[in-house]
Amino acid sequence: MKPVVIENPWRRLRTFTDARIGLGRAGISLPTSELLAFQLSHAQARDAVHCPLDVPALCEGLALLGSPAPQAKPLELHSQAADRQVYLQRPDLGRRLDDASRQLLIEQATAQPSDLAVVIVDGLSSLAIQQNAVPFLEAFLPLLAEQLPGCSLAPISVVLQGRVAIGDEVGALLNARAVLLLVGERPGLSSPDSLGLYLTWAPRPGLTDAARNCISNVRPAGLGWGDAAQRALYLLREAQRLQLSGVGLKDRSASAVIEHGASGRNFLVSE
Repeated sequence: MKPVVIENPWRRLRTFTDARIGLGRAGISLPTSELLAFQLSHAQARDAVHCPLDVPALCEGLALLGSPAPQAKPLELHSQAADRQVYLQRPDLGRRLDDASRQLLIEQATAQPSDLAVVIVDGLSSLAIQQNAVPFLEAFLPLLAEQLPGCSLAPISVVLQGRVAIGDEVGALLNARAVLLLVGERPGLSSPDSLGLYLTWAPRPGLTDAARNCISNVRPAGLGWGDAAQRALYLLREAQRLQLSGVGLKDRSASAVIEHGASGRNFLVSE
């Protein structure tokens, strides 16, 4: 008897990617198992957008970070988007803090500028924050203390219903020279838990994406926490040296390559 499902020879490539390739077919249709897997991934992506961030659990994890984390409990902030429905319909409100959050940051600000403010934002995937924010900081903060021992940290902030640009306002109000924002990225059908990192030098409201450096897809199945921490530290060090971020700051942390057993430089990077 002929098999019901006709296999696609490309299926073996799925060992190397989460992309939906080589699905096979049953007659002229997708196999039932592949259709059900697609529906499950779609449901997981929707859940990642709509499930609220468990702030107490996140704060508990942050409290265990220890030094050089600046305080046991982060500052809990909120955007001008009152709830998730407003957040999804009004992106502009997710980019600015509400009045209570602004007042709290004004009270926390110090006359002496801090070198870095770490801001955690739920974004479009609370799952990404829940699963990746603390492990990333566990890798990043000790690295920061080791390689930039004089780097001072502002209080860690957690922002609900926020978007990327809200980190600029938080950093400015905390009088920080740079801000590193951790945000839940828009879920994909194979990546509902993808964390994004955005570094901005001299943060202030009104900046565009051209002023930020992005490290994307930070998660166990993407860019690992340790590698992401190394890249973030490289960008921070270069931002401090050049006094800028964004399009003027190129990520050359992976410029060195090994090819045919010899060490060399990426041919795309000029000397």
